[in-house]
Amino acid sequence: MNKTIRRASVFCLILVLALLVRVTWVQAYQGQALADDENNKRTIIARYSGPLGNIIVGGNAVTGSKKVDQGNYAYMRTYTDGPLYAPVTGYSSQVFGKNQLEKLYEKVLDGSDNRLKNPLDVLTGKRAEPGNVLTTIDPAVQKAGYAALKGKTGAAVAVDPATGEILGIVVNPSYDPGRITGGTKKDGQAWKELSADNGKAMLNLALRQPVAPGSTFKLVTMAAALEDGLYGSIDEPTDSPDPYTLPGTRYVLKNESASAPCKNASLRTALRYSCNNVFANLAYKLGQDRMREMAEKFGFNDKKQDIPVRATASNYPEKKMSPDQVAQTGIGQFDVTATPLQMAMVAAAIENGGKLVAPHMVSEVTDADGNVLESFKDAKSEQIMSEETAEKIRDAMRTVVEEGGGGTAKVAGAEVGGKTGTAQRGVNNSLNPYAWFTSYGKAGGKQVAVAVVIENSDTDRSEIAGGKLAAPVAQKMMAAALGK
Repeated sequence: MNKTIRRASVFCLILVLALLVRVTWVQAYQGQALADDENNKRTIIARYSGPLGNIIVGGNAVTGSKKVDQGNYAYMRTYTDGPLYAPVTGYSSQVFGKNQLEKLYEKVLDGSDNRLKNPLDVLTGKRAEPGNVLTTIDPAVQKAGYAALKGKTGAAVAVDPATGEILGIVVNPSYDPGRITGGTKKDGQAWKELSADNGKAMLNLALRQPVAPGSTFKLVTMAAALEDGLYGSIDEPTDSPDPYTLPGTRYVLKNESASAPCKNASLRTALRYSCNNVFANLAYKLGQDRMREMAEKFGFNDKKQDIPVRATASNYPEKKMSPDQVAQTGIGQFDVTATPLQMAMVAAAIENGGKLVAPHMVSEVTDADGNVLESFKDAKSEQIMSEETAEKIRDAMRTVVEEGGGGTAKVAGAEVGGKTGTAQRGVNNSLNPYAWFTSYGKAGGKQVAVAVVIENSDTDRSEIAGGKLAAPVAQKMMAAALGK
């Protein structure tokens, strides 16, 4: 054979072998990734070729499927009380994708999850009958919070401290995911409207927008001080000057009320009157490392906070801070940020004897016959402070509600403790402050922890306070959870 022909033949053989290897690689190894790609039209068409499984709240489906005639799609997602449950369900759209539980459990809900299939279906790729996602949400708590937030921009989270079950995730204003499920021009217009301002209309304020927690963070500071042994009793005087100058500066930190008895106030009195001088001084004495350690025990700086959808991490500064900055963190300012979920976790651990149970909003994931594929009923828990410390903080929180600024959170026939908060917002406090309230309630063997933040309302700036704006929302949610 001619040398040139032989070389050409070998080269062609190498090309054929390379092509075979590439085809094998694509089909055997990349096939599933290509099938799952959001841009794969066939996958999307298959997903909506039949009814989807449902997301369940209180034993009833808050999602559904409707048969449609929209080109390649046979079905589209529907929602019951869409704005009420949007922070839980998220959306499932033929054109714009999915988020929240709809995204996390898309394969269970569309029947493509291998756990739903028999061995033959797995081999052939046939879709099984879709499964369902059972949530921990209590419809009464969800509705109470949603109604109480009307007219305000804010969010609230309610948690069962003993089990970690999330009973309510409420955001206002909310949106109706049913407006964007199809592929019509109307759906496109709705998406454009909801996507304006970086999608703020669809932002889950309860889970994904940490802001300064203000004085509600004083519960964390108090826990750190008691655990460190700075004070043995919540009624002994503290070494707290008033007026208080931030360490290393000439800046005098003011208290909310100039007439409040904050000089050398006990921890109980300091929590009742929200004495900034006391808690800033405690943080300064404890130092950054001990403050951060306590904050992280509560869940701050957890970048994998899954409930099971991913929540944005709340922040306690990890970078080196100056003494005055450490002092400011003690009152929930400087670079401290928190979500309502995080502050509900703080109250939950305090109510639960110092034990923090991992919060979750899904109880079980099942197949169509109710067989359990995943269960969250035995959630992970950790003792993050002593029972004695937790009881002391609860005692002081009860004083805030019974004698202090948290009176609007009282629930008849229930034990309630709380902490108000008003956090500075904007450059030089140019925007209306955040109004916070974090609380626990228990009665008749039931318990609940609630955190509420209000961003904006029609209330005059001078009247914005956690006790006036946020506490009434917490009160409604606690009353619903406790059956009061």
